[in-house]
Amino acid sequence: MEAIKNLFRKNFTNFTYFYRHLRGRIFVSLMLNITVGVLDGFGLAMFLPLLQMVDGKMKMGEASGGNIGFIVDLLNRFGIELTLLKVLLIIVLFFAAKGLVQYTQAVYSATLLQSFIKRIRIRNIANLTGLDYKYFITSDVGRIQNTLTGEVDRVSRAYQTYFNSFQSGVMVIVYMTFAFFVDWKFAIMVSMGGMSTNFIYRTIYKNTKGSSKKVTRESNIFQGLIIQAVANFKYLKATGRLKYYSKKLEHQVNNIEHNNLKIGVSNAVMASTREPLIIFVVSAVIFLQTTLIGSPLSVILISLLFFYRALNALMILQTSWNTFLGLSGSLSNMTSFTEELQNHQEKNAKVQLKKFESEILLKDVSFSYDKQRILSDINLRIVKNETLAFVGESGSGKTTLINLLSGLFPPTEGQMIIDGVTREDLDVGSYQNRIGYITQDPVVFNDTIYNNVTLWAEKNAENLTRFHEACQKAAIAGFIASLSEKEETELGNNGINLSGGQKQRISIARELFKEIDILILDEATSALDSSTESEIQENLEQLKGSFTILVIAHRLSTVKNADNIVFLRSGKILRMDTFEGLTESLPDFKNMVDLQEIG
Repeated sequence: MEAIKNLFRKNFTNFTYFYRHLRGRIFVSLMLNITVGVLDGFGLAMFLPLLQMVDGKMKMGEASGGNIGFIVDLLNRFGIELTLLKVLLIIVLFFAAKGLVQYTQAVYSATLLQSFIKRIRIRNIANLTGLDYKYFITSDVGRIQNTLTGEVDRVSRAYQTYFNSFQSGVMVIVYMTFAFFVDWKFAIMVSMGGMSTNFIYRTIYKNTKGSSKKVTRESNIFQGLIIQAVANFKYLKATGRLKYYSKKLEHQVNNIEHNNLKIGVSNAVMASTREPLIIFVVSAVIFLQTTLIGSPLSVILISLLFFYRALNALMILQTSWNTFLGLSGSLSNMTSFTEELQNHQEKNAKVQLKKFESEILLKDVSFSYDKQRILSDINLRIVKNETLAFVGESGSGKTTLINLLSGLFPPTEGQMIIDGVTREDLDVGSYQNRIGYITQDPVVFNDTIYNNVTLWAEKNAENLTRFHEACQKAAIAGFIASLSEKEETELGNNGINLSGGQKQRISIARELFKEIDILILDEATSALDSSTESEIQENLEQLKGSFTILVIAHRLSTVKNADNIVFLRSGKILRMDTFEGLTESLPDFKNMVDLQEIG
């Protein structure tokens, strides 16, 4: 039994992957394909009595041609006496029916393909949405981008070529079945000739599959390099290093194209040798059929029609299969990528947090990353609408603690309790819906101001009112009003059309539009000049008491008015107090104040 399972896994892994997405609809497509072949076969079979009439070896209504004569017998039983006109009409009817079914099959296959690709895209988007953040930060970003974009197209073509192969195989079986009915000896000879071509192409299949895996691997690396080039373009350009980086990109392009060329050469070999092999096999069989077996011309011609169709289908199968193998690396990558995303989904419980009402408690919380302890024995209480700042030297654990409080990481040890509900019992997504997050590098999308602030909310009267209110609180309303396109102004790639202060105000407006309870400011003003920082800081001060505000800051002037300041060192809370209290009781904090000359 285990051997059968292993055999199935080895030979039907790809079919199983497609079946998981499309289920029984695959078999509907195959049945339509079989029907096409059967109708084509019956249509061709009707040429036999026609040829025999012309050859003078059969009278109207007689059955001949070996086992295929049952068609004529069947027609006679229905009272249809064959004449030249009737035979021709029957042939036309069979091929008309074939055309109709073929059209239905083609449309159905196209529908299945789009359904398949849609399901892949939506499933991967859903998996990416629920991906555990701890896993994401260690992931290959190039692979994620390549798999979600370029690989989907290759998987689409893999699906097409796989089922082209499958359907060609079905056609081979259908035509061979008809051929065996006509003349089994002839059928065996052609079958042996056709099967021998598989041995010729076996090495090509192996090389193509290997090259396909390399293309996928090298494409993942290339996408990662492109992402880094775009992100660091300013630095690379300003320092004259872009040309050196471009050489690295060119090298990667050469690797991809080298393997693509190998696949292309394999396909060229398949395409150029297909027809000569067909003619060779057919010619050899005709020679043997006429000289050794002595079959009549009419039987040979009908057999030839069936076998030419069968051999042509076989060659299409081989070419399609080789093309599929050239894309199989993408299919394997997509399969493993989807499985990895599914295996690293964030685990959410059922308790929904509709609104943050009371407090967040951290009890004896510790956090480790790759066996390295980052936070230890954190005990902290954050009260609703309190402004709490986190300070300390680089590496003290400020950002990690904020990541815990924002739900990005679960504690390794201890408990996080929100409004009396432990993190383990809470739907973390519902908690994160109540959080606004403003970072040192503002998040700006290549879209309009309205869509940047509202995150593509419907532009109705209610949302427009909320949009303007959020912009007013973020002190960006005046700037928007001065623009010719107002809120429909396009901001460009990463907000290239905005200053640093304007980007930050857009980010603040976005978080205020969301109707949040908790606002996290992670070095939100440290990249701005003193004047802009002071102006934005005044805007943020006006929000104090309306939200629970959590602030990470190196510039202590920005947290001077916080309700409490948490001072961290080496992953532990050394002390928590007001600005004045820490200045008086903690020498390290007082030294930081003196160094920054805060009065």
